[in-house]
Amino acid sequence: MPTDLLAHLRTARAAGTDALAATLDEHGLHALGGGRNNDVFAWTAGTTPTCIKLYRKTDRQRVEREWHGLAHAAGLGSAPTPLWLDEDPEQPALGMTLLPGSPILDVLDPAPAIDALAETTRALQSLPLAEPLASLERVDSISHYIARLTDVWPGQLADAADDPHTPAMLALLRSWETSGDADLLARPATRVYSRGDANLLNWLHDGRTPFVVDFEFSGYSDVAVDAADHIEHISARAIPDGVWSNAEADLGITPDNRTRFAAAQRTIALRWLAVLWKQRTKRVQEFTAQYERVRALQS
Repeated sequence: MPTDLLAHLRTARAAGTDALAATLDEHGLHALGGGRNNDVFAWTAGTTPTCIKLYRKTDRQRVEREWHGLAHAAGLGSAPTPLWLDEDPEQPALGMTLLPGSPILDVLDPAPAIDALAETTRALQSLPLAEPLASLERVDSISHYIARLTDVWPGQLADAADDPHTPAMLALLRSWETSGDADLLARPATRVYSRGDANLLNWLHDGRTPFVVDFEFSGYSDVAVDAADHIEHISARAIPDGVWSNAEADLGITPDNRTRFAAAQRTIALRWLAVLWKQRTKRVQEFTAQYERVRALQS
């Protein structure tokens, strides 16, 4: 563990952008994108090219989830290998091997990349689910989505009664409420490992091998829900529907779980519509496309 380097990074980050840039230059690091609310750096000056993740947010057991999620995936060759964990009480840090590749959204032919994503997802799900992940429901779980649609969005829509979009949103919400999807998804399902985050920006491809990063939402889920989560994440709209349809079987969808899968699709798509509704004046095109997506799934 590069203890001195981590101390310098923490001090520089607190001092501001210029100080951080100088520290990165001094130690041979460069910032990586895709860290969400945390800072991620590539460090190639050591013996092993390393990705250093310096956390800003530690709620919902993010650090513990990521460390154990990476350990769960170790050996598959598709995820970073965890190297060390610095459990600093204010700014914990995690070191992992640095992976090659670029986001699969950049590849010219998405079908092979999505097939590889499905294969990797099923390989992760097939590994024995151990503690503590076996007792930690994934962040952004289907139960969380249902709670947001049941307990939060109705109130937000009520507060925006005069908004011209509200009647259409309420119609879709009521259709979902009467569909029975929430009750169906509340039924027990076989638990499998889940990374908890279907954003395609976290999936890399080097032309031969798929890689996946960002494990801080790890926990348990089930096959049907996670397949729906891949397909209905808003980043997935960049991939043609036919490619996703062809990947359903590889994601584990069978006649036995298709009803649950369809209910999860409708629920997750509606949840994303609720997210985009809050930004409806800034992300007009995405909001409109998601509205049509939900209408199509409900019909």
